[in-house]
Amino acid sequence: MSDIQLQIDNLSKSFHTDKGSVQALHDVDLQVERGEFITIIGASGCGKSTLLKLVAGLDTDYEGSIELNGKPIPGPGINVGFVFQEPRLFPWLNVENNIAADLSVSKGDVRGRVNELLEIVRLTPFAKSYPKELSGGMSQRVAIARALLREPEILLLDEPFGALDAFTRAHLQEALLEIWHRKQRTMILVTHDLDEAVFLANKVVVMNSRPGTIRRIIPIDLPFPRKKNSESFQAYRRKVLGEFEQADEL
Repeated sequence: MSDIQLQIDNLSKSFHTDKGSVQALHDVDLQVERGEFITIIGASGCGKSTLLKLVAGLDTDYEGSIELNGKPIPGPGINVGFVFQEPRLFPWLNVENNIAADLSVSKGDVRGRVNELLEIVRLTPFAKSYPKELSGGMSQRVAIARALLREPEILLLDEPFGALDAFTRAHLQEALLEIWHRKQRTMILVTHDLDEAVFLANKVVVMNSRPGTIRRIIPIDLPFPRKKNSESFQAYRRKVLGEFEQADEL
């Protein structure tokens, strides 16, 4: 039997403005199994980020249902971690204290978890550094470590590498896969990058827009590590691209 961790049924979301109601999502159904890596791709404005925020409990005004382990998500909680498009680090705190956030890094159990995460994201030598001393890629690794500190069951990532150069982005994709393998957490990542979507995922979710719906879910049956220049990888990329282009034409 499959182990369904996240169940989304008939999910719809509208935003109300002075000019009327705008439907961002319509009748979205999605099942995510424990330990899966899901990527979501679609045109700008298709509701990808909105979907993540609903799953995170950052917005509870919607129709339909979202359940984690068979229970509704009432609001933000430690079971769901979130990494935003920008790192959002506290400039007055060093790296280890940014990871600990509102927990005291001096406590033994917190210290142990912070040290483990520093090692996982390869920032141990920079534990005492401040955000202004870090590159964009390093800052995003701090944000990922902070999101993992409380051992969330699901980690949501909203285009975390979008503002980075190609080399740094590729490096962090590899780092994220290493974290996924080591921590064995379910991950859902929103991206505009076709290569990134195929490189990371067990399944790629392609979304239509206006309003946002799921057009297709494409399983990626490729072993890790993956080579982006391999014919099997490119075949999946072409398949995802075909769905993406048809969705963008709607």
